[in-house]
Amino acid sequence: MPAIRLFGLPTDINSSFERGAAAGPAAIRAALWSDRGNLASELGPEIGVDIAFTDDGDLPLAEDTPRDDAAIRRHVAMLHEDGEVPLALGGDHAVTVPLVEAAATCCGPLTILHIDAHPDLYDDFGGNPRSHASPFARICEAGHAARLVQVGIRTLNDHCRAQAKRFGVEIVPMAGFTPDAVPVLDGPLYISIDLDGLDPSAAPGVAHPEPGGLTVRELLALLHKQTAPIVGADIVECHPGRDVGGVTAILGAKLVRELAALIDRNGPWKP
Repeated sequence: MPAIRLFGLPTDINSSFERGAAAGPAAIRAALWSDRGNLASELGPEIGVDIAFTDDGDLPLAEDTPRDDAAIRRHVAMLHEDGEVPLALGGDHAVTVPLVEAAATCCGPLTILHIDAHPDLYDDFGGNPRSHASPFARICEAGHAARLVQVGIRTLNDHCRAQAKRFGVEIVPMAGFTPDAVPVLDGPLYISIDLDGLDPSAAPGVAHPEPGGLTVRELLALLHKQTAPIVGADIVECHPGRDVGGVTAILGAKLVRELAALIDRNGPWKP
């Protein structure tokens, strides 16, 4: 089974509304290793016991997007060369661009499952084409996504609707949502979870809360049904300054355990 390497990307330089997500990796990591709970997943295996799992800490980023992108790409390429699967903690959602770019360079165009309240397809948001509102436009333009399925979207404006049509994005509507509406995807699979994809009642610690989102049980159900080999994943946009009782960081830690168990269960990617 593949070994999993957790690492943090403490940057929010591309946030559009307010900064704060740079503190997310530390908050999630503190919840993950806290004695408050244990390290078992709902799939059964326990990280560090049944699942080969290493926490690399945070990458030393410089708040310079080109330099940070290069550092992230190098780190992911190194992990793939060693047969390990990267599991990244953001940081704002802009970090998904180099994460996916490096994974696609190693594995070819990816199937991407994207959980979010927002489609993040802006061609250019606020004069910044690398905004956290734009990562999937950059990913699709570069040809890194063979298929992009977005779940949790509930802020689709005309521009992003046109972008979704341009790139052939599949959006599973929140109206009448059930996990059965989410397809079982082929590999190589990349999973990107923006915590604001969850309803704010479950994840208040985000910069852009949007009512009417996924429940935790719905998210786990749509994740657990995925059977394809996973070549990378990220959990982004935890904003501890807006959290309530640390519940968003605790959720982030739970998602680390569930993603690690899913990566382990689904096995390594073989071209």
